[in-house]
Amino acid sequence: MNIFVILIGLFVALAILIPLLEKYQSKIGLNGATKYSKYIWPLVMVSLVIQLIYVLMY
Repeated sequence: MNIFVILIGLFVALAILIPLLEKYQSKIGLNGATKYSKYIWPLVMVSLVIQLIYVLMY
């Protein structure tokens, strides 16, 4: 049952995000993408550490 809720949530998010991204894509451009790309790896590492702690605790 939970998998259906997750899938429905993902499809709803995609249905909302795709038109918004198409509308504002020209305003963000490549400069906006490179500005935020420096935060990707630290956020991935933080999430991996949090997941590791979660797995070790439970």
